[in-house]
Amino acid sequence: MPAAYFIVRATVTDPAKRAAFDAWYSREHLPDATKSFGVKHAWRFWSDTDPSLHQAMYQFADKAALERATGGDELKRLIADFNRDWPDVSRTREVLVLAEEFMAT
Repeated sequence: MPAAYFIVRATVTDPAKRAAFDAWYSREHLPDATKSFGVKHAWRFWSDTDPSLHQAMYQFADKAALERATGGDELKRLIADFNRDWPDVSRTREVLVLAEEFMAT
């Protein structure tokens, strides 16, 4: 089964709030989500093209593991926590399934 990735894109439109959002996500949300989802790998990115765009990516062994982890109360709690702390930050979520991995020699 190919790996699956849960992607959360957040738009932090107020430049004055980005440093606080970055610190919160790094210290609180990413460790909490990683533990809640039971994943070993997670990444965060800020877009260089659009400085308001933040993306978090969580890697799962396969789509079934992703669905188990995101289909229950833990995701609802994480969403509620996010909404409580960052009510003005909009988000989208996406699921990607690995189609191919290529490593240049």
